[in-house]
Amino acid sequence: MSFVIRSETAADQAAIGELTTTAFLTAAHASGTEAAIVRDLRSAGVLVLSLVAIDPADEIVGHAGFSPIETDMPGRWFGLGPLSVAPALQRTGVGSALVRAGLAQLSDQGAAGVGLVGDPAYYGRFGFAARPGLSCEGVPDAYVQALAFEEPPVWKSIVFHPAFFTAK
Repeated sequence: MSFVIRSETAADQAAIGELTTTAFLTAAHASGTEAAIVRDLRSAGVLVLSLVAIDPADEIVGHAGFSPIETDMPGRWFGLGPLSVAPALQRTGVGSALVRAGLAQLSDQGAAGVGLVGDPAYYGRFGFAARPGLSCEGVPDAYVQALAFEEPPVWKSIVFHPAFFTAK
């Protein structure tokens, strides 16, 4: 499968919403609000990096969003999520390419690191891991993971933007 990764444009927003809804329809961990989370992050002006994967037919087949997270760890930290891939293309490398591209851009921009809530088996391949002291209220510690771009800090709690909790 060939695809190109680029930053989202305003014309992509509806397709990103549809893709995100479809991608999470059958996910066991889905809240049903994932598309609204992306929309609300964008509306709040905090979707600082929004990448799409485009197939040869010029269709959006993947999306990764990154937004600032609050933490007492030094530097600027970002949260990854939601990450969406068209169901027919899951497990083909689209999601991995989006994650790697986002991590590279944030690292190049001087970010301290990225945190997320997700499957350790999936995100471990990128260097994410649960860390002693790393936590997110209401989430089992095993699913709260982070990756530091520089010297690992003393790990502390992270707080995602309110859109993750208020989206409808």
